[in-house]
Amino acid sequence: MVNHKRLTTPFTKKTVLSLKAGDEALISGIIYTARDVAHKRLCDLLKAGKELPLDLDGQTLYFTGPTPARPGTVIGSAGPTTSSRMDAYSPIIIEKCSLRGMIGKGNRSKQVIKSMTEHGCVYFAAIGGAGALIARSIKSAEIVCYEDLGPEAIRRMEVEDFPVIVAIDCHGNNLYINGPSACRIRDAV
Repeated sequence: MVNHKRLTTPFTKKTVLSLKAGDEALISGIIYTARDVAHKRLCDLLKAGKELPLDLDGQTLYFTGPTPARPGTVIGSAGPTTSSRMDAYSPIIIEKCSLRGMIGKGNRSKQVIKSMTEHGCVYFAAIGGAGALIARSIKSAEIVCYEDLGPEAIRRMEVEDFPVIVAIDCHGNNLYINGPSACRIRDAV
């Protein structure tokens, strides 16, 4: 049986520092959705010295654009978006907003990882293709801002036991780089 770390948002820097690449975790609390267009809008506000429509201090952004909810459900399928689409914006948000977590799929750029290690942020991978299953962990969802973006509007979601894997920790350990070589070493023994 897998021993998952149970995490509650918002994250403290101490929590983020304790996580290691490869840790399996279940997140409960509040997370926010945001994809590339919403990220650009947030960064434009930051660059202009304006206040953001939400407080991201200690928070986690989930890179998803959920499908509409079917009757009797909170949200539709909510699978992860390819995270590299946010790479131009993530360092600014991490540095200026004290963002502590990001959830998506796929590797991140060197600039994002550098910002994560300097400011204490962790990147979690969610399972691509499992959006309907992931949606079961979402207990409520409401649009916070940018309603004009439709599925890509920023949502505040209450989650319970949201399954993730620490893909890149705030120490720079990266499953996308180290994971395959660890498997090759294990298989060779």
